[in-house]
Amino acid sequence: MKSLEELRREIDLEDKAIIEAFSKRIKTARQIGEYKKIKGAPVLDKAREEAKIAEIKAQADDDAVPYIGELYEKIFELSRKHQEKPLFGVLGQHLPHTYSPQIHAIITDEYAYGIIEKEEDELEELWAQGRRGVYGGYNVTIPYKKIAANMCDELTPSAKDAGAVNTVVFSKDGKVRGANTDIFGFMFMLNSAGIEIEGKEVLVLGHGGAAAAVELGLGYMKAGLVNFCDLGEPINYDNIYEICSNAQVIINCTPVGMFPKIDNILVDLDKFPRLESVADVIYNPSRTRLLYEAQKRGLKIAGGLTMLVAQAVKSCMFFKGATTDEEAESMCDANLIKSVVKKLEFQMKNITIIGMPGSGKSALAKRLSEYLGREMVDLDVAFTETYNTTPSEVIKTQGEDKFREMEHEVSKEYLKRSGLIVSCGGGIVTREYNYFPLRCNSLVIYNDRPLSMLASEDRPLTASKGVEKLYSERHEAYENLCDIRITVDSKDSKEEYLDEAVRIFNEAINS
Repeated sequence: MKSLEELRREIDLEDKAIIEAFSKRIKTARQIGEYKKIKGAPVLDKAREEAKIAEIKAQADDDAVPYIGELYEKIFELSRKHQEKPLFGVLGQHLPHTYSPQIHAIITDEYAYGIIEKEEDELEELWAQGRRGVYGGYNVTIPYKKIAANMCDELTPSAKDAGAVNTVVFSKDGKVRGANTDIFGFMFMLNSAGIEIEGKEVLVLGHGGAAAAVELGLGYMKAGLVNFCDLGEPINYDNIYEICSNAQVIINCTPVGMFPKIDNILVDLDKFPRLESVADVIYNPSRTRLLYEAQKRGLKIAGGLTMLVAQAVKSCMFFKGATTDEEAESMCDANLIKSVVKKLEFQMKNITIIGMPGSGKSALAKRLSEYLGREMVDLDVAFTETYNTTPSEVIKTQGEDKFREMEHEVSKEYLKRSGLIVSCGGGIVTREYNYFPLRCNSLVIYNDRPLSMLASEDRPLTASKGVEKLYSERHEAYENLCDIRITVDSKDSKEEYLDEAVRIFNEAINS
């Protein structure tokens, strides 16, 4: 017979599967509700619900049959409740990676929110659907921000200044109102990072769509000299250091450094001797190469996720009834914005585990993978799958330097992704070229175990150098690179060690 702890772990996994399935069902229910609203069909279809319950009872195991009716009556009730909510969404042409539904779901449960992908010739019909009550409004993204502005009856002052809207509301008085919350999001990003703008010389990288809101925001914040650098413009990447070397603030409004090409960077920060702060509107990865290099130099930094969330919160206030920029901003709670950023950042980032060889990194990664419902990647296993040979074999036959180069190529491919649990090789911290991949999009955990607990089978470096010497060479890097240090002394069993490690992890992320 299985132990109580084993059974509880099983039921935890089953609960995660139920949550995942229910989440998908509610999303589909929202889409059904959207379809019914467009077609003018009633939400309730009692005959279909009764037939569905009978069908599911016929498929269920004996233990479950007595509860199917009660369970599905509640599921149908919740699905109808979700379908009856006001409907909003993010409007664009192609939106495969948008975080908007996720953000709005965290902000509020007062409305349903989905993805609306349309071609330009479909916008007139979409606006007609909004006017007759199918939608309460949209967030608008590229390439429709300027088009949407022309389709609104009224614009807020900031939207007029920008000539573009990212928020559309179909008001009860019949008017379609447009707002631009990107400017607020940009200003909140800088203010929350303590980046001072008034009177400062600012260099903006890029002069395309994203730079429009930035330019207005800098004006509202009373920046001093503002220069824009872009290809084919008077200030470009050939003469930038001659003209803009006195920049005190640099803001990246280009996609350079965005996933998946995370190593890219446009400028050498050392050539700006007066530089104080750097901001980047990119939010994937959470720390771009530009921000990483700025932080290394002790500069203030601000990342694009805060801008993304802040503009969404202000949009939400328009969806809830605000009619002016001032009213919407007065309804915005800075603590709410910060809490949403924290939650979303945790969901987006990898959880990456570093530590000495044999410290139990893979076991902890597996446990956290099960606990959080995330995919696990063991970089040593990924190395073997990529090169068809093991790390230890490469070290023995080609040397450590060759192994580290090969390890780097594998690790950077996984570490730039989002939402994984990653177990690293113990020596990944011995090469500085791994530091940016480790820090760009990960919450880094240092799994610190007593040296007496470390396993050393098939570990040529441990065998040749000894545990104590390896620890003395690496422990400072482990400590400097980690966000969370998990220290678990010897335990009677592996399960006790893992339970304690997960408890410390939970305490750290919830503090």
